[in-house]
Amino acid sequence: MIETHLGTGPAVIEIGGRVSFPRTLLREIVDVPAFAVPEGRWLDLPGRGRTWLTDVPGPTTDAPAIVLLHAVGCTGLLTWFPAVERLAERYRVVVFDQRWHGRGIVSEHFSLRDCADDVAAIADALDLEAPVVAGYSMGSIIAQRVWRQHPERLGGLVLAATTDHFRTTGSERVFHQGMELGMGALRTLSRSKAVSAAGRMATDLLDPSDMHEWALAQWRSTSGWSVGQAVAALGRHHSTPWLGQIDVPTAVVVTTKDRVIAPDRQRAIAARIPGRLTGVGVPG
Repeated sequence: MIETHLGTGPAVIEIGGRVSFPRTLLREIVDVPAFAVPEGRWLDLPGRGRTWLTDVPGPTTDAPAIVLLHAVGCTGLLTWFPAVERLAERYRVVVFDQRWHGRGIVSEHFSLRDCADDVAAIADALDLEAPVVAGYSMGSIIAQRVWRQHPERLGGLVLAATTDHFRTTGSERVFHQGMELGMGALRTLSRSKAVSAAGRMATDLLDPSDMHEWALAQWRSTSGWSVGQAVAALGRHHSTPWLGQIDVPTAVVVTTKDRVIAPDRQRAIAARIPGRLTGVGVPG
């Protein structure tokens, strides 16, 4: 994962709706591991739009597939690039930019239901048979919904930094209700900002040999307005009534230093999924 080493330094600068640091400072505080960025391509999904997708072959032509779903405010590769090479030793690895993120589909509105349907559409387009769907943070929420909406398409789930719902405390309820109202009123503006950010990403000349510049460009490719719409949608997520019905092999990865979703909360959710593999803890 990307490690940060924060200390004293210049104040942050606001650029294009995203918080940004001077490049020289970023190189000092952010450790971006070396990585051979795999080539990607546009994938058209009929009736849905097109997204940027990376498809890394596994060790054999019949290797099982794993679809990786990224965190909010990130792109597919920015979330998962440290793990792609290792996973490709066993799996065919598919990672893509989800709606309103990076070079993902920019629809009229952002919904978790549409995001889950996109995963099924990609599995169909690539002829993936019963792939494992692995999600981190927002990606884990969407992975839950993939099972809910397309249970017959899955071979398994990996849920990292996951939850069944967010409005568990008074402060969370106030925050998410405010986000839902505010982002609902600003949906049209948010969409135009998302389109602008995606266009900037498509025209940027990226040198993948400079990992800091690559990571920064990936991060900036998602508008802060898109993040707001995604957070508003996440606030409406509620899988408690059906979480216990999940019937595919499931692993739950608990992020033990998570300040958004408490580790104990993650473990409690894992305990409600039948046949899950849990107790897997990672710092973060």
